[in-house]
Amino acid sequence: MATIDIENVECVSSSDGIGEEEIQSSVCLALEKVAESLELPCKYYSLGCPEIFPYYSKLKHEALCNFRPYSCPYAGSECVVNGDIPFLVSHLRDDHKVDMHTGCTFNHRYVKSNPREVENATWMLTVFHCFGQYFCLHFEAFQLGMAPVYMAFLRFMGDENDARNYTYSLEVGANGRKLIWEGTPRSIRDSHRKVRDSHDGLIIQRNMALFFSGGDRKELKLRVTGRIWKEQQGSDAGVCIPNLCS
Repeated sequence: MATIDIENVECVSSSDGIGEEEIQSSVCLALEKVAESLELPCKYYSLGCPEIFPYYSKLKHEALCNFRPYSCPYAGSECVVNGDIPFLVSHLRDDHKVDMHTGCTFNHRYVKSNPREVENATWMLTVFHCFGQYFCLHFEAFQLGMAPVYMAFLRFMGDENDARNYTYSLEVGANGRKLIWEGTPRSIRDSHRKVRDSHDGLIIQRNMALFFSGGDRKELKLRVTGRIWKEQQGSDAGVCIPNLCS
């Protein structure tokens, strides 16, 4: 292992024609060279990452490391908690009192007495457990330009690559009409706001939402149904076939 003999290092004063800034620059350059030669483990090695990198490559890797902690997916507040998936599931249940359900189909009813009050704070979150994974179902009311809308979408509690293994559908309807959305859940690596602002989900205009609610159109009563399934590769034809959760 290389060592630096500090006792034999001579300091040169500015009176010898070299300024203090030049000395500091030389020292920094030397330290940068040393850093470039070092190979260090990812700071998330204790979470399972086996990678070892040169110093500067290490920093780039850590920003995107698959083993880095996940941020809390709760949308109702700026929660700063992060951790692995089992920890976040417990956190959502115990600290945020989020409803937890088991199964890959769902049927939720959203009721609001005054649907004309549409604010970004109007939202709901439910967590589903199926295929050994956890999914977050979001329902939110917000302004899209000048128009009030309602939106439902699903996020996968895991990385984007794993999220691509799943598909989900959402459906809302009444009075002989229906809207259906089908897509791939986004990873919770993408923030709730990012998914919402990209409109990646079932969007219901207020007039249509009131039509689906029936009655005198003065109260919101939406029933959103959906299911989650896993795509499996067919062994013969090489095509994806849905694996439905019983």
